[in-house]
Amino acid sequence: MLCTAALAASLTTAAVVTSTPTADAGEAEPSPDSPQANDRGNARLDLPDLVSDPAPAAGSGTGAPEGSVGIPGTALDAYKRAEASVAAALPNCKLPWQLLAGIGRIESVHASGYGLKADGSTEKPIRGPRLDGNGFAEIRDTDKGEWDADTEYDRAVGPMQFIPSTWATWGADGNGDGTRNPNNIYDAALGAGLYLCAGDRNLSDAAQLDRAILSYNNSRAYVNSVLGWMRQYQASGVAGVPNPPAGNYPTQPPGTLPTPPATTPSPYTPPATRPTPTPTPTPTPKPTPTPEPSKPTPPAPTVDGLQAVGATELKGEAGELFTAVPTVKAVLSDGKPAANQTVVFAVEGDTTGGTVFSGDGKDHFVARTDAQGVATAPLLKAGPNEKGGSFTLRAALYGARAFEVKFTGTVAPKPVPVADAITRTSEKVLETPAGSSFTGVELLTTAKGKPVAGTVLTAEIVVKDAKGEEWVVAGTGPYFKDKDGKEVRSLVLAPTDAAGKIVLPELFTPATTAPGTYHLRLRTAEGVAKVLDLTVTKAPAPTPAPAPTGTPKAPAQPTATPTARKA
Repeated sequence: MLCTAALAASLTTAAVVTSTPTADAGEAEPSPDSPQANDRGNARLDLPDLVSDPAPAAGSGTGAPEGSVGIPGTALDAYKRAEASVAAALPNCKLPWQLLAGIGRIESVHASGYGLKADGSTEKPIRGPRLDGNGFAEIRDTDKGEWDADTEYDRAVGPMQFIPSTWATWGADGNGDGTRNPNNIYDAALGAGLYLCAGDRNLSDAAQLDRAILSYNNSRAYVNSVLGWMRQYQASGVAGVPNPPAGNYPTQPPGTLPTPPATTPSPYTPPATRPTPTPTPTPTPKPTPTPEPSKPTPPAPTVDGLQAVGATELKGEAGELFTAVPTVKAVLSDGKPAANQTVVFAVEGDTTGGTVFSGDGKDHFVARTDAQGVATAPLLKAGPNEKGGSFTLRAALYGARAFEVKFTGTVAPKPVPVADAITRTSEKVLETPAGSSFTGVELLTTAKGKPVAGTVLTAEIVVKDAKGEEWVVAGTGPYFKDKDGKEVRSLVLAPTDAAGKIVLPELFTPATTAPGTYHLRLRTAEGVAKVLDLTVTKAPAPTPAPAPTGTPKAPAQPTATPTARKA
């Protein structure tokens, strides 16, 4: 974590970033054909014996955990400041400082061997090969020799190896001193961060991260190496170690030698008196012993390869764990195991919807080789894509040279589960009187005890055949109604729901149905069957109409019509 002062300086730098036209988040996204991405060589090619970055020594006072990786303290501070500055200016980019450290490790081993100073400058300039088209890209001079001391062709410069024309656009002031110098690791780290984030990139997206690194150096091997170091720094932990001193590298142009200093001979002064010489006795000659030829000291063995242990083809099922354990072995040049080496396992080109390692759920894992040189990754879990897919698992070992083993992963589609059992969700006895119906009968289809959705059942009223051996569809008894309201005793049901359940349609019993036990068979297309007993009881006797109550009224008497009197 940055100290308060360093963080404050980083945020101050962020203000510089946001006010600098060349650091605008809307800058066009660099692509793999940008000048920076050309084959520009590697500064380390000119300096073959640079220090590596071992774990800090025990008792060094760094407080580093065992197995952590050392990065020169000034370089580590520069990477972290750049991350904080970019996060403040371009929060959507999500730039990890370990990415900058991975690039710095590949380009210059964090300026180790060049005399990295506390202010971020170096005692010796860091310049890549001349880009004159002889083995590398041809890039004519763009800075009039300002940064690379070459007025004819360009060279990559500084700890992050910027092409001068790229620096002209993306140069930044990472330490707040008012200047932009690609030879200063604070400035170079911030410039690299802005370059990688250009075009509103989101580096938490694997595809955009890939494009960003390719725009820095259009080489798949370069991308793989940078990602490998980045993941190693993320997984192993990093400790700041003292800045190493400058190496003994020539500072004069090739082919020249330093002029030896002129010397003035001292005048000779003879002694005042000449001493009388004492005769020297003649020594007895002794035979000169014949020296034994010295035996050359054999060179120390170095890491010389990475081999697969077991099959390199991984096969699994969508959403499930693989059974094969990815395993590799590192070997030395003398054929012996290479112990305590860092191996990065990474899932690439995944079309399964997210294959990850079990345990932490990440698509990469960093392991150390044991005493036998063997490194093992956790089991992989295939992505959930039901259609299956494929991926590549790359195991890589990074150091002075890079070695890798590729595993091919094939994921089969997840098979559709088939029900192996049909049960009721209730134990209530199925009983109803004739003239009524069975309702609310719920069924569950399962496979190995787990619900199976989408199971299609056929429901049938059945009786035993004449021989009493096979079930056949009955001609009488309870019945269903089809979509037209027609009486049927065999009906194909709708598929079971997501919980594997379905409720039977209403099952009718005519009033004329004889009391007794009837049988309902439920079966799947695969032959799984379940027979339920249906009990039909006697229809209840009709209730007689109630007798009239009270005294009946006498019928009304007719009223006589008076006879009309004759006049």
